[in-house]
Amino acid sequence: MEIKLVDSELKVMDVLWKQGDLPARSVAQVLTGELGWNVNTTYTLIKRCISKGAIQRTEPNFMCHALIPKQAVQEAETNELIQKVFDGSADKLFAALLGRKKLSPQQIAHLKQIVGDLDEVTP
Repeated sequence: MEIKLVDSELKVMDVLWKQGDLPARSVAQVLTGELGWNVNTTYTLIKRCISKGAIQRTEPNFMCHALIPKQAVQEAETNELIQKVFDGSADKLFAALLGRKKLSPQQIAHLKQIVGDLDEVTP
């Protein structure tokens, strides 16, 4: 089952992914500091994430636990982008990313390593 999160909900999830389980008030404090959000806004978004199955709430202290890993969301968002914008073609996305700016030799070496690792896995 794929859970679709909007950008504001992803901000809430990002706090949990970076810091681990936290009370809702701590999540609110982080997002107030980083984004200037009202505490009630954060609580509303946490409750939306709970209803979508992305966050589990436990007591005491309205503890929040991310139920979905960041990697799963990144993969789903990337797949959606590829389908929507690049006609389902991952190589078109890759070409667009590479064409955006001059890459450093280290970045090029890292990309070559990633592609090389894919060659080893793919029969």
